[in-house]
Amino acid sequence: MLPEARSYDELAGKFAWDIPERFNIGVAVCDHWAEREPDREALVFVNEDGDTARYSYADLRRLSNQLANLLVSRGVQPGDRVGVLLPQRLETAFAHIAALKIGAITIPLFTLFGEEALEFRLHNSGAKAVVTDATGAAKLEKIRDRLPELTTVFCVDGEDGGAQDLASNMAGHEDTFQAFDTAADDPAIIIYTSGTTGQPKGALHGHRVLLGHLPGVEMSHDFLGQTGDRIWTPADWAWIGGLLDVLMPSLYLGVPVVACRFRKFTAEAAFQLLQDQKIRNTFLPPTALKMMRQLSNPQDLWQLDLRSVASGGETLGAELIDWGRRTFGLTINEFYGQTECNMIVSSCSTLMEARPGIMGRAIPGHDVTIVNDAGKELPVETLGNIAVKRPDPVMFLGYWNNPEATAKKFAGDWLLTGDTGLRDEDGWLHFVGRDDDVITSSGYRIGPGEIEDCLIKHPAVAMAGVVGKPDEQRTEIVKAYIVLKDGASASESLAREIAAFVKTRLAAHEYPREVTFVDALPLTTTGKVIRRELRARAEEET
Repeated sequence: MLPEARSYDELAGKFAWDIPERFNIGVAVCDHWAEREPDREALVFVNEDGDTARYSYADLRRLSNQLANLLVSRGVQPGDRVGVLLPQRLETAFAHIAALKIGAITIPLFTLFGEEALEFRLHNSGAKAVVTDATGAAKLEKIRDRLPELTTVFCVDGEDGGAQDLASNMAGHEDTFQAFDTAADDPAIIIYTSGTTGQPKGALHGHRVLLGHLPGVEMSHDFLGQTGDRIWTPADWAWIGGLLDVLMPSLYLGVPVVACRFRKFTAEAAFQLLQDQKIRNTFLPPTALKMMRQLSNPQDLWQLDLRSVASGGETLGAELIDWGRRTFGLTINEFYGQTECNMIVSSCSTLMEARPGIMGRAIPGHDVTIVNDAGKELPVETLGNIAVKRPDPVMFLGYWNNPEATAKKFAGDWLLTGDTGLRDEDGWLHFVGRDDDVITSSGYRIGPGEIEDCLIKHPAVAMAGVVGKPDEQRTEIVKAYIVLKDGASASESLAREIAAFVKTRLAAHEYPREVTFVDALPLTTTGKVIRRELRARAEEET
């Protein structure tokens, strides 16, 4: 979708949206390529033991059509909701494609969800069918009686309790299917928010959301879709970062997607996969980068041939950017967005020099700026709400069955992301933190991200979470919760050393006045630190 350009300004000047009136994601990511190049490689599935299975676009069309016919035979109609509770695997891809071809609405669900989390999402959405594996089927069996609208559960591992075997049920169905004629604005996907700030809400997206993602995906991967491109991410396909930042846009662009089910993500396994599968493009969330960074000189142990590395979810600092250059031989491109309006800001190393600690510039086609609570644009270098103007192809249709929450998300025509930041004179956008993450100390407003980035530069620190702890004198003090690297021992002297480390590198008012060592930090399923839980802990300590 992006035109050729040698600078950001040229790119923004040439860009124009091309959103057709009728559009179906399932057809666009599968059937179009299957008609032109049926044998073109679409998916590569890698087991941890190294066994590899390859699937073409013709395979995807055949399997998705069979499943579409099966779902229709079980009464699934346009507008019905279909849950996909699976890890990265072939069935995950063709289950989404099949449901979208029907005109149904898919619900990506994390395999790590417990019974309560699944019950909330399936009940809230009124899901009619779910495609899952044996682990998921066991969870669903325990809550099935509380989900009256859930009539059908298929299991990819064979018949399991109340779940029916997917493969045998698909076998008797035709491998041709006439996809439902959907409009670009018709509902396609419900992705539930990560729940870092309260009860999850279902962000409902239209079929146009894929097209809305394309400029950001292409830009963050230095124009994805080049000859030889081949992409992998450890991000779960149930997360918007895995499904709509990698799987769907890559299939649309004809870029092979490598899938791998690690029993446990390790830095060594990630580097090995990048080497063995000759990965050219990868989306690595900050948590993955921080784990990989703990290895000494990985560039001496593995031979990589990467063309682009993208990261999003948290702002990267100078340390990770520099490490990426040494390790991958290229600059990691940062991008920014959220479940409701994703891929709206990015850097792009082929067009502009990275500015560590700064997200990037608005991706062409998206009007992103800083506004106050009333939706009035603020001057440059003024802290305020990061906001996106509607209409925008990547923007959600609204929260599922929650018009009140949808209305609160907007100030006039500006969607408020819930994040604070500022814009500089060059148009670069700085992320400061979520509204409820900003620390107010002695009159200063302090974002936790920069402090966390500084903390992980300390040789003893593996991960860090920073929050404000209530303080009678200063309103709040900076409190750091630290996970140490293997071999480092917690002590009061080390805590003082780490605090001084930050004080000398950032500012006197930003260093953590309290440091607590912990075995692990509370993380969402997408790897973000749940600062809400850390704040609650800090309040209890007070």
